[in-house]
Amino acid sequence: MLSTFPTLLPFLLFAFVASITPGPTNILVLSNSARYGFKAALPIIFGACASAALIVLLVGSGVGQTLVHLPLVQSLMKGAGVIWLSYLAWQIFRTPATLPNAHSGEQSPRTFGLRAAASLQLINPKTWMMALAVVSVFAGTGDDRQVRVLGLSLVFFLVSLPCLGMWAVLGAGSAKWVRSAKALKHFNRAMAFLLLGSAWLSLLV
Repeated sequence: MLSTFPTLLPFLLFAFVASITPGPTNILVLSNSARYGFKAALPIIFGACASAALIVLLVGSGVGQTLVHLPLVQSLMKGAGVIWLSYLAWQIFRTPATLPNAHSGEQSPRTFGLRAAASLQLINPKTWMMALAVVSVFAGTGDDRQVRVLGLSLVFFLVSLPCLGMWAVLGAGSAKWVRSAKALKHFNRAMAFLLLGSAWLSLLV
């Protein structure tokens, strides 16, 4: 396979770094898995990974070129993303510091879900720019370019799943240190500030 896709190994490294490094989605996965358990983070993981992979596919088909020539669209998307993330940070900050009942199996209605995670990626211009870089650097040219784009999309999905899954495992593991309402309150606020910071720092780049 490497003979027909010589950029596969460099792309695997790129996809790993892009997926494992801290960002808004990683923080949301960490927060939800710590608060509600590992399973609660699975919809976020799948929605975010599937959406990012779809964006790579769309950009490879030419859709993402519009963003390069329309900076106003980029600004509007970035503004919408920052506002949404700020709202989510506020929701996490004000979440009641009550420990979930492990026997009830109930989850808070504020749990971030699949569609919300997917939508967050779709309005994030950084994801589109990342996809544009992926296609430009790794897709190459030739008759098999579209096949390579499809392969890049699938590989990115498969690499990003376990990367975000590691954040969910980390969050679920940290739950054993959050055994009191006071500790949970501090944890929620720390996650809220991290999410808010990651959102507003994106305006500087």
